[in-house]
Amino acid sequence: MEIQLGELIEQIKKEGVEAAETEAESILNAAKADAEKIIADAKAQADKILLDAKNENERMVKSSEDAIRQAGRNLLISFRESVARELNVILSENVAAVYSKENLAQLIISVVEGWANKPETEDIAVILNTESLNSLEEIILAGIKEKMLKGITLKANDNFDGGFRIAVSDGGAYYDYSTEAVVDMLSNYLSPKVTELLKEA
Repeated sequence: MEIQLGELIEQIKKEGVEAAETEAESILNAAKADAEKIIADAKAQADKILLDAKNENERMVKSSEDAIRQAGRNLLISFRESVARELNVILSENVAAVYSKENLAQLIISVVEGWANKPETEDIAVILNTESLNSLEEIILAGIKEKMLKGITLKANDNFDGGFRIAVSDGGAYYDYSTEAVVDMLSNYLSPKVTELLKEA
């Protein structure tokens, strides 16, 4: 009986130790799995933070580059416009100088002579603003008479500042040599040239 009791106690101890070991191993395995999950979650979170930071950095770099490009474009456009304005001022001053009283009268006489020599041209009207007509009429008429040009009339029109217009076929067609028209024509020619020069620079 005593032997059986000892064996029973021994058996109970053995089973208790095995159960404790199994429980301990289960707890260790669960803790290990939890630790691995925590580490994996932390790594995933760290990777996400790094990826977000990288994406944000790339976005900021691209945004900065775009802003620099836009600023460069704006600066170039502003510079081109400034150059175009300066050219317009220079052109206006030079056209005005060419259209001074002395030059303008001779220029009108030369243009009228060219038109009058065309066989299909019958009547020519030279249109000037009132101020120019009053100051140049005598010189122009003397020049026309001297060159024996006929069918030419001088008219006043204050719709433009300086220069002149030539009307033919009773005003059916006219050619604009006003200061504004000449400056516009030269500006249109120079603007593409300026743009090309700026691109090459």
